[in-house]
Amino acid sequence: MDLNTALADRPVFVTGADGFVGSHLTERLVDLGADVHVFVRATSSGELNNIRHLTDSLTVHRGDLRDQHSVREALASLRDHSGIIVFHLAAQAHVGESWDRPYETVDTNVNGTLNLLQSIVDLDLDVTKVDTAGTSEEYGNVKEEMTDKHDRGEDGRVLLSERSPVNPTSVYATSKLAADFLTMNYHDAYGLPTVTTRMFNNYGPRQNPRYITGTIITQALEREIVELGNLEPKRDLCYVQDGVRGHLHVALAGSSGEQYVYGYGENISMRDWTNLILDVGTDHGYWERPEIVQDEGRYRPGDSDVEELLVGYEKLNEETGWEPQVSWEEGIQRTIDWYANNTDAWYGRVDWR
Repeated sequence: MDLNTALADRPVFVTGADGFVGSHLTERLVDLGADVHVFVRATSSGELNNIRHLTDSLTVHRGDLRDQHSVREALASLRDHSGIIVFHLAAQAHVGESWDRPYETVDTNVNGTLNLLQSIVDLDLDVTKVDTAGTSEEYGNVKEEMTDKHDRGEDGRVLLSERSPVNPTSVYATSKLAADFLTMNYHDAYGLPTVTTRMFNNYGPRQNPRYITGTIITQALEREIVELGNLEPKRDLCYVQDGVRGHLHVALAGSSGEQYVYGYGENISMRDWTNLILDVGTDHGYWERPEIVQDEGRYRPGDSDVEELLVGYEKLNEETGWEPQVSWEEGIQRTIDWYANNTDAWYGRVDWR
């Protein structure tokens, strides 16, 4: 797929553009010559922390996804455009914080998605694709009575695909599943060319340091211990630039009304992931190897932790040719390097001090 010709001068609208994945997507869209409109939350300072370096190449719309008026006003600026692609990445995306801020999580992720979809319909925009970003957390744990409904790899492990049953175990996961269904509802009811994408645990530069990869790295850079919660769960971790490529492939070559899941295609326990990060950082001279300490206070509430996630991304690969390109070791090294050289971007945001 030639992304350069497909996206040159193409009008695109990105929600959550200043977030982790959104900023990388926005940066890539600018590089590809798209006509990029971004929707970011209005703040008193008006800061764009992750995409400030791109502002001369963007049309910035400030508002709040929870406020239908501001969403509609931003989208109205695209009335005279055709072939618009909408990337909907804005969300309250932290699983742990969804328990601390359940109302905000549901309001942003569910009502915010509804505001976006309804505004597109009300304005009768000429869109060619609306990509709502979901999450692997929607699958949750495999229920015993649903075991036979899951695909399995040659080694017997459950492979999560577009056909797999869902079982959300957090406020965040439930809100994202609701957003997925709303997106499909608007395809079925209004013929809106929507798709949903479930990404499996993106990591990389600019990620909030409260997520697992960031908290490991920032602690290792600053002290002799790394305090973590439950290290038994397994995750399928995909480098953010591969995640961005997934969004682009789905938006340009995916079929409307369909869902696409993607990730690295292999999983690893959080204990082994921690050790891999610490090994890579030690080998590259970022730190002397810290000690790993488990803290029960960092566990998720009750039985809400998801035990194992592993993706089967065959559908996306067969339809668009997408596959991951960045190895865990390379992705980890790039991520450590960013945290090591951008202390001001994360120092006041960690949850371990």
